[in-house]
Formats: sequence, C-alpha cells, structure tokens
Amino acid sequence: MTGFQKHIAASLAFFGAAIAALDARAEGAPCGPREQVIERLTGHFGETRRAMALDPRGILEIFASEETGSWTVTITTPEGLTCLIAAGEHWTDAPGAPVTGPGV
Repeated sequence: MTGFQKHIAASLAFFGAAIAALDARAEGAPCGPREQVIERLTGHFGETRRAMALDPRGILEIFASEETGSWTVTITTPEGLTCLIAAGEHWTDAPGAPVTGPGV
C-alpha cells in the first residue's frame, strides 16, 4: 500500500468516526482527564496514537495496538476532557483500497 493509499484509508476512518460521533458527553460516553485516559489506553491496552484530526468539538484521535488488534477512537475537548467515541478489535494499518460496487 502506498503512502497515499494509507492517507486515504486513515482519512476515511476519521470521516466515518466523525459522522458516527454525536456529542459524547450528552450520550453518557466514558470521559475523563486526558492524561488518565491516554495512560489507560497505552498502559492497559498497549495502544498508541495512529492518527488525529481536528473536529468542531475538539481533537479526534485513533489509538490502536498492532499486538492485540484493539483500537479506540477518542475526542478531547478544549477543556482537556477526553471521551471514548468507539472501540473495537481487529485493527490493521493497511486495510487496502475501499471496496465499491453493486454487491457492497
């Protein structure tokens, strides 16, 4: 996968997360001080930051672990509150080109 394809894949992941993410605080998403949340993601789950982007509500970040395949999407407000937006398993850094067509 070329650098451009990786950039497009990461951009699509952010776009999807941004569309799916409503106001995390209003929906009761788990939130906490940024330092504590990041420590938990890195220390307990072995995740590292893979990508980040600006969102109207703050900074959107994707954390993932190559070792375990776990991943987490967070948003951090200007006040320093970090909320978990989504999490899952089976992360891959090179998902390939998006699949399109009538059967998708």
